[in-house]
Amino acid sequence: MTDSIMSKAATMEIPINSNGDTGSLQEDDSLEQAAKLQWSLDEKVGSSRDTRDLQQVMVSGPNLNETNIVSGGYGGTVEGIIPTSSITGPAVRYNPDFNKRIQVTGFGSNMHHSSSSSSSMAAEQTTRGVAVEKLEYMKKWGFNTYKCTKQMISERFGRGSRTVDLEMEAQIEVLRDTKRKYENVLRLARALTNHFYNMVQTQHALGDTFADLSQKSPELRDEFGYNAETQKLLCKNGETLLGAINFFVSSINTLVNKTMEDTLTTIKMYENARLEFDAYRSDLDELNMGPRDAVTMARIDAAQQQYHVHREKYERLRSDVTIKLKFLEENKVKVMHKQLLLFHNAISAYFAGNQQQLEQTLKQFNIKLKPPGAEQPSWLEEQ
Repeated sequence: MTDSIMSKAATMEIPINSNGDTGSLQEDDSLEQAAKLQWSLDEKVGSSRDTRDLQQVMVSGPNLNETNIVSGGYGGTVEGIIPTSSITGPAVRYNPDFNKRIQVTGFGSNMHHSSSSSSSMAAEQTTRGVAVEKLEYMKKWGFNTYKCTKQMISERFGRGSRTVDLEMEAQIEVLRDTKRKYENVLRLARALTNHFYNMVQTQHALGDTFADLSQKSPELRDEFGYNAETQKLLCKNGETLLGAINFFVSSINTLVNKTMEDTLTTIKMYENARLEFDAYRSDLDELNMGPRDAVTMARIDAAQQQYHVHREKYERLRSDVTIKLKFLEENKVKVMHKQLLLFHNAISAYFAGNQQQLEQTLKQFNIKLKPPGAEQPSWLEEQ
């Protein structure tokens, strides 16, 4: 029926008058009714089709956990399946104006959250690694300290054995005794320097007083005059002697507090290595005397490894101590020969009143005196 009406409307002629206007048509109402009928039929067919599609989707549609995503961008339309369980809250919005497409927003915030989470996890792993290393270090240190303390107590109570090098221990004892004696020499030399400095300052003040009195006492001008010159000469020679004594003190201080102290530090390291070596050696001996099962054999292997490591350390430090003791003895003889000769010549020349020999002694040992008016530089100038 619809086809016949539309065909009839299509074949109708439209008369045109002389003015170009269409005339009144008798069938205008029929055409309008035909168009309305066609529109109503299309509406009914479309609604019934949508109803059938909706029923089909409800019965045999896709899984609700998956959503067809169509997103537009610079690269055009991209479609894909995204699980709806991973999209929460306002991240998914339904827009019926674009053929039931789904717009997904908020991916930038999710990516930022994932990157911050990964960085925090990496920082946490780094902190955990540092903590594990410190824990392992503390564990090894505690285990080693326990063994060394046990060995030390056993040696003091006479129940443990210790490695003894009689020749080296005798040399170490001689060095310690020599250091004590040289420290006493250094203390006395510093005391002599302080007292002699005070005497030189007193002579200087006394010479100034005599010179002033020679100007104010005409009747005793000559007597005060030559006493003032004598005190000034003694003060000058005393300052020269002070330069020699200060050089002697500085050299003894370097020998005692640097050279000998460095050797004694190496000796302390050697003694600690000896104690560790004896501790692990005793541990290995105890394990060898026990049963030989699988667990004990594994412990014996580990103890043997530690034994060899500490034995190499002990032997290396013993060699270092031997070399340092040899060079220290040579250096001590060389330094003390020079310093004792300087001290003797300077003291003899001063008390003999031989100013020329005293100055010659300082030149012989390359000692330069500061000018009388020179002040000690400040700590800013020394930087």
